[in-house]
Amino acid sequence: MKHYIYDTLDSELISELRKDGRATISYLAETLKVSRATIQNRLDRLISSGAILGFTIRIHEALDQGTIKAIMLIELSGQSTSQVIRKMRGIPELVKLHTTNGAWDLVAEIHTTTLSEFDEVLRKVREVDGILNSETSLLLSSL
Repeated sequence: MKHYIYDTLDSELISELRKDGRATISYLAETLKVSRATIQNRLDRLISSGAILGFTIRIHEALDQGTIKAIMLIELSGQSTSQVIRKMRGIPELVKLHTTNGAWDLVAEIHTTTLSEFDEVLRKVREVDGILNSETSLLLSSL
């Protein structure tokens, strides 16, 4: 990520884009009370600096009901964090990977479409050198 000093307007712009990644420049300018040119310039800088990596969609949970979701807590051995992260990024069903504090070193979010696929992901993760222990919980419903 390129060096760029982020200010309140950048934070507000990112916040609006998190709500609606398809918001128009006109809408963002009106909402944030700045000119369209200012929004366009800020957006261009946020993208070119690497602060904004891309735009995505969020789907309604009703459309995502067939997805098996889980959280995996992972304990690593020694100094293997970078190596484990590299290997785990190669598993597409691990949709997010987080570092954390406490007894566990990493938290992985898993999304699969079948239980056999889920089982395969667990097998792949267990084969990664540097993982000492893991605990996985299926996410049954969102409240």
